[in-house]
Amino acid sequence: MTDVLRRGRASLAFGFFAQGVAFALLVTRIPAIQDRYGVSDALLPVFLAAVPVLAGVGSVLSERLVRRVRPSRLLRWSQPVVLLALLGVGTGDRVALLAVALAVFGLAVGALDASMNMLGVSLQRAYGRSIMLGFHAAYSLGGILGASLAWAGAHWDLALWVSYLPVVVVLVPAALVGSRWYVDGGGAAAAEEAVTGGGAGGAEAGVGGGIGFRVLLPLCLVMTFAYIGDSTVSNWSAKYLQDVLGSSEQLATVPYNVYMVTTLVGRAVGDFGVRRFGAVAVVRCGAVVAAVGFAVVAGAPGAWTGMLGFTLLGLGLCVLVPQTFAAAGRLAERDGRPGASDAAVARLNVFNYVGFLIGSPLVGALGGAWSYRGAMLVPMVLVLVTVVYARSFGDRPDRYGGGHERPRTADVGRGSNGL
Repeated sequence: MTDVLRRGRASLAFGFFAQGVAFALLVTRIPAIQDRYGVSDALLPVFLAAVPVLAGVGSVLSERLVRRVRPSRLLRWSQPVVLLALLGVGTGDRVALLAVALAVFGLAVGALDASMNMLGVSLQRAYGRSIMLGFHAAYSLGGILGASLAWAGAHWDLALWVSYLPVVVVLVPAALVGSRWYVDGGGAAAAEEAVTGGGAGGAEAGVGGGIGFRVLLPLCLVMTFAYIGDSTVSNWSAKYLQDVLGSSEQLATVPYNVYMVTTLVGRAVGDFGVRRFGAVAVVRCGAVVAAVGFAVVAGAPGAWTGMLGFTLLGLGLCVLVPQTFAAAGRLAERDGRPGASDAAVARLNVFNYVGFLIGSPLVGALGGAWSYRGAMLVPMVLVLVTVVYARSFGDRPDRYGGGHERPRTADVGRGSNGL
């Protein structure tokens, strides 16, 4: 591996980390945001739903933008916008300002998520082995830090801007400096050109269409089901443990933290599993473990058994999303057109927000009309469907999907026409 690729990998991992911090700081301080702006309980779901909807719009727009500019440039400028929008949420004093800040945050997050994963897929292609889970592990680590900072802000009753400002002051310049070493779809060759000031920019960097939606459909479904499971844990784990399993209020805050930690652990070691056993086996194993976790949660006689279920959910769900992006990149590589990988990642990224929008209302509606134990069986079944689609993750398993054939030297650092 060249120094260019190593620096590109480290800088992109930091980008994932910074995004994890920012997103966690927003979602974990929702009660404080509601109190600051006087948002009613009836209006709050509208604000919360608007963010993923606009993020989906941002992801769609990013597919068009990368036909004209490199994904690294889109990431370089969308990340500071996300962080500044977060600060805007914390410093405003009127509902209209909150709406503007959340709208900017949502649009920028869509572009940020799409471009980060575009670069992750292209770097994995240049490395010739699985590294995507490591990037998402950095995101999980950032989420844990962001949630911890949010807890400290709530514990000491700090104003939102006091919690957000130091984070933004540190992360914005760090992200801008780190963005100098991002590696685009051309791998090492493109990065060397970017560093030296040569190479094609603009339209030549991202020209191309994408693979058909029908080809991507199995991966879109897996992405949706994974985020339905994830949103179920993030939105309902505390209520489920307290109201259904009879835990204390303090203990009810633990399952999501456990879920985040096990997600980090699973992603930190997941790339080794993909290299050793292949992406298909890892995805199938993750789906089965997640389904068992939902089954344990649904049938738990008490809080500690429920905690075990949420632990299994973290270990199972954590591998699905990174491997879905990686599989989209492999399908696009088979397509062979410049820009096909970036377009596939942008389109697939939309379904992360679809799953987020569906998951929480679905479980809440089923819990109110039927029972929360029964509601946990629905994401269990959806996650199990992933086992059926797991073979979609096996395209070209000999390259960075866990096979035994090493990539040819000529393949590492190919130009953007070598998708």
